[in-house]
Amino acid sequence: QEVKIFRALILGELERGQSQFQALCFVTRLHRNEIIPSESMAKLRQKNPRTVRQAEEVRGLEHLSMDMALNFSKAAQLSPHIHNVCAEAKEAIYTREEDVKFWLEKGVDGSMFEVLPPPSAVPEPRRCRRCPDRWRPCVCSYSLSIEWYPCMLKYCRSRDAAGKLSSYKCGIRSCQKGYTFDYYVPQKQLCLWDEET
Repeated sequence: QEVKIFRALILGELERGQSQFQALCFVTRLHRNEIIPSESMAKLRQKNPRTVRQAEEVRGLEHLSMDMALNFSKAAQLSPHIHNVCAEAKEAIYTREEDVKFWLEKGVDGSMFEVLPPPSAVPEPRRCRRCPDRWRPCVCSYSLSIEWYPCMLKYCRSRDAAGKLSSYKCGIRSCQKGYTFDYYVPQKQLCLWDEET
């Protein structure tokens, strides 16, 4: 279904009364050529697999407004991986309206999606970092960076016996990319990291 899933586990801050960790899942559309096919990865073995790698290309920061929630119990139809990856984030799985429109056109059941903030939330919630009340709804911001992922195939060139040039797959190009997700939370207590410093 062309689905990309991000999972974040945020450790609780004991001095703020949080003993548990908090899990978040962000589900977006996976575009073609964003990551190389798994078949290609399986064929191209890495030399020195224990090496800590640096990305060859730094791709820009992507800012995503996650304005919809995904129902965990119905999400398997969108991707069977959501049940494993997002099991700890059952109440905190977010997506975007533009991605939902794409999946609906593909025939996915629309009942698994819910608009955020709920229509009862009036007035429009403010950003959590500017919200003084810990129990008020607000728009949270969470950033993450993927330091290394296989984003493209590398092609090398060679000449055959007749001198004719040909290209062949000879490796994987790696990229680094940052994301910032904005999403609605029913209370600022669920977003204590997003504060003005």
